[in-house]
Amino acid sequence: MTAATKTPGPETVRVELGARSYDILVGDGILAEAGPRIAGITRGKPPIIVTDDTVAPLHLGTLEASLRRAGIDPGTAIVLPHGEKTKDFAHLERLLDAILGRGIERGAVLVALGGGVIGDITGFAAATALRGIDFVQVPTTLLSQVDSSVGGKTGINSRHGKNLVGAFHQPRLVIADTATLDTLPTREVLAGYAEVAKYGLIRLPDFFAWLEANGRRVVDGDSAARRHAVTVSCRAKADIVGIDERESGDRALLNLGHTFGHALEAATGFGQRLLHGEGVAIGMVLAFDLSVRLGLCPAADAERARAHLKAVGLPTKPTDIPGVAWDVDELIASMAKDKKVKDGRITFVLARRLGDAFTMRDVDTAAVRALLEDAVAG
Repeated sequence: MTAATKTPGPETVRVELGARSYDILVGDGILAEAGPRIAGITRGKPPIIVTDDTVAPLHLGTLEASLRRAGIDPGTAIVLPHGEKTKDFAHLERLLDAILGRGIERGAVLVALGGGVIGDITGFAAATALRGIDFVQVPTTLLSQVDSSVGGKTGINSRHGKNLVGAFHQPRLVIADTATLDTLPTREVLAGYAEVAKYGLIRLPDFFAWLEANGRRVVDGDSAARRHAVTVSCRAKADIVGIDERESGDRALLNLGHTFGHALEAATGFGQRLLHGEGVAIGMVLAFDLSVRLGLCPAADAERARAHLKAVGLPTKPTDIPGVAWDVDELIASMAKDKKVKDGRITFVLARRLGDAFTMRDVDTAAVRALLEDAVAG
C-alpha cells in the first residue's frame, strides 16, 4: 500500500475529567490494532471480554487475535443474548456471576465489545463488581460509537422504565472502529444516525448543515464521511461531559428527543418494533414541534429538522410505526417516570432555533397532550 493510499491513523478525542480522563480513538480498521492499547490498561493481564451472540461471530475473532499479537491470552469471552431485553436484572446477575466466578481481583478489566446494550450492562457490571473495576468500550454500532460508549452512563432497564438503574462509571478507553459499521443493517445505521443529527440540532448548526449535504454518505457507508461524523459527534459529547459529567447542567441537552422517545419505546415494549434511535428521531421532531407551539422556535427550523431526518430514512412521527395503538395517557404516564423528572415536573429539552437547545421544566401538560394527540392521529 503506497503512502498516498494508506489508511490514516485514528483520530483521538480526549474526554477531560482530571484523573479519570480517557481517549476515544476513531478510525477505520483499528479493532485489529486494539490489543496493545488494551494491554497497556490491563498491564499485560488478560481482560474479560463481554459481547453478544450477534457481534461475536463478526468481530470477536479480530479482537482476540489482536490481543494474542500483544502477548495476551484473551481467554473465553462472555457471550450474552443480543437485544434490549438483555439490559435487565436477570442478565446483569448472570453477567456478574460469570465475572466473579473467574476469581477476579481489583485489577481486572472488562472489555465491552458490542452496541449500546453490551456497553451499558458491561459498564454497570464494572461499576459494581468488587465495588468498581476498570472497563474498555469497543462500540460496534453507530449509536454506541457516538453516544452510549462515551460519558460513563451505565445501567439497565427495569419494569418501571428505561435506564432507571445504573451508575456513572467512566471507561478507561473507547475504541471506535468505523469499519465495524459495515456489518450493520441499514436500519441500525439509521438508528445511530439519529444521535449524530442530535449534536447538530442541540449546538452545532454548521455540523447539521454538513449532514444535510453528506448524511446519505454516512448512511450508505462512505468511510471518510462516517469517520468525520463519528469524530465530530464524540468531540461534541466529550466537550459536554468534561463540563458536566453527572448531568446537572449542559449534559441534559444530550437528551433532546429522549423524553418523548423513551415513552414511545416503552409503549412498544423496548423491542424491534421501535429501535432506540428511531424513538429519538421521532422524539426530536416532537420536541421541535412543541417548541414551535410554545412560541419558542421558528417553524422553519422545526421543518428543517423533520425534513432531514425523513430524507435519510428515519421515522419522524409515531404513525410511521405500523401496528401500534398509541395511548396518549400511557405516553404521558411514561414521561412522568423519566429519570429526569424533578419535583414532579418533566424536564424537556426544547429549542430556540436549530443548534440552540435548552432545558425547560415549566411546560404546560395540556400543550404536551395536544401535541401528542395530533401526532398519534397522523
